[in-house]
Amino acid sequence: MTLPLIIRAEEHSEKIAIATTDGSFTYRDLLHTSSQIATTLLQNREDLQEERVAFLIPPGFEYVATQWGIWRAGGIAVPLCISHPRPELEYVITNCGASIIVVHPNFEGIVRSRSVFAGESLAEALNLRFILTSETLPSNVTQLPKVDITRRALILYTSGTTGKPKGVVTTHQNMQAQVTSLITAWEWGSNDCILHILPLHHIHGIINVLTCALWAGAECHLLSFDTETVWRRICDGDLTLFMAVPTIYVKLIAAWENASRERQKTMSEGCAKMRLMVSGSAALPIQVLEKWQSISGHFLLERYGMTEIGMALSNPLHGERLGGYVGKPLPEVEVRLVDEKGELVPTGTPGEIQVKGAGVFLEYWQNPEATTKAFQDGWFCTGDTAVIENTNYRILGRMSVDIIKTGGYKVSALEIEEVLRSHPDIQECAVVGVTDIEWGERVCAALVLQGLQPLTLESFRSWAKERLAVYKVPTKILIVEELPRNAMGKVTKPTVVELFRL
Repeated sequence: MTLPLIIRAEEHSEKIAIATTDGSFTYRDLLHTSSQIATTLLQNREDLQEERVAFLIPPGFEYVATQWGIWRAGGIAVPLCISHPRPELEYVITNCGASIIVVHPNFEGIVRSRSVFAGESLAEALNLRFILTSETLPSNVTQLPKVDITRRALILYTSGTTGKPKGVVTTHQNMQAQVTSLITAWEWGSNDCILHILPLHHIHGIINVLTCALWAGAECHLLSFDTETVWRRICDGDLTLFMAVPTIYVKLIAAWENASRERQKTMSEGCAKMRLMVSGSAALPIQVLEKWQSISGHFLLERYGMTEIGMALSNPLHGERLGGYVGKPLPEVEVRLVDEKGELVPTGTPGEIQVKGAGVFLEYWQNPEATTKAFQDGWFCTGDTAVIENTNYRILGRMSVDIIKTGGYKVSALEIEEVLRSHPDIQECAVVGVTDIEWGERVCAALVLQGLQPLTLESFRSWAKERLAVYKVPTKILIVEELPRNAMGKVTKPTVVELFRL
């Protein structure tokens, strides 16, 4: 069958789908270019049959066309983060077993370089078929396979409590359920125009913004985040939606406060012309919510979700929104709170959030043990705790202290610790999240050093950035003689957090 996303695009063929600094591209352009890319990927084969295709492409038309091309060829799309260092890219490519990698020329060096694998490049060592986006696309498009919606479509990597990222597999059917739920709840339409400045290896940017926009036949304007660029686009007055993480709103507030009164008036007027502004991926501090409302006139809509389930809870598009709450279950999504025994808790009593619905992911890639462990009687166990008050859900935090939410990303303290322990001067370490108004939580590390060798924050971060995504690199370090431990010898992380508050 033809994928519903493709059928819908055909209905809006003459409308602008993607706008970038390179120009505007219609749905017809997207359909044509993605079919050419699919032809290239197939290479005279009939169907990729769920082969994994990794791609390292910056936000723009080529990213979207490649993603669609992979799907139309019958492959599974594995988007790579353009800011990740080589070790993290290697892990994702190896774990998913990608056979093809599509790369933008700007990132050719990181894949072609021979600095690792005993003289082999990344592509050679992993036996990858290498395709550059600058290569000439075929003029003749082959017959594309019929792709059933039950097929696997996407693998996104998320950090879990085990320390190593797991590949979250969603099918086309899962994606369709996630998208149509949000389109219903937030009333997306073909007249919408959204500014997209979020990462495109993350569910927030891929599903909530990009795929929702294209499913609805709307315009999606893709730009790299920069406060002045974003404010300039908002001031143009043609946007109808905007979605961001709290960290971005903090930066936009700071830029507004530094602007002239005349400029502030124009900025606020641009916000007022939108119909909806959303905040997600991390808790929104009340003071940020209130300041943004005073600037923009918008009471930000908060929602709750994660890579494995898409979005599950949302404040209403129409009606009262409560600060500090994430609303109620979205259409076609079931949510419940349970205690440690798996029993339902009464209203007003905290419990773990569990979710059921067609949008819930299929599996963790080649990890049946983790997949089985993640479900209880068909319900996905999120590991997050919430309470229902005033008929709305309020998130209380994570059940695991080793999960840190920073700048919209969920990262594993255990994964970071594993990397830090490989530093020649670090004997022991404890990574924690410390509450921060801008980042939600700031990644911090308490370190026990080997010997007397000093370690500066600058040299430490420089070393860590070569091995970790930048948002995982601790922004504060504390050198201690020993880590606080309980009677069983386990590090007491709440005590570590307090050390950073002294």
